[in-house]
Amino acid sequence: MTAEAVSSEEVKFILDQRGIPCPLNYVRAKLRLERMAPGELLELWLDAGEPLEQVPNSLAMAGHRIEGQAASPEGHYILWVRRGTPESA
Repeated sequence: MTAEAVSSEEVKFILDQRGIPCPLNYVRAKLRLERMAPGELLELWLDAGEPLEQVPNSLAMAGHRIEGQAASPEGHYILWVRRGTPESA
């Protein structure tokens, strides 16, 4: 998925998790999503490697939807995550 699928105007929150190790980056993202309304969009900044490999899958298993992913010019990755409904999150 790419950034073209996501409108920046739709993003409600940005969470910078660069430099945060697994699983703490997943826990923080999950807690931020739990404070959002179902359907709202979170922009999540992650480092390459383990964070990018683990966090998206873990959030999807928790009931959230990954809307897109893109590499930033600064070297980190941007992930757009839509908050799942209370039944699925």
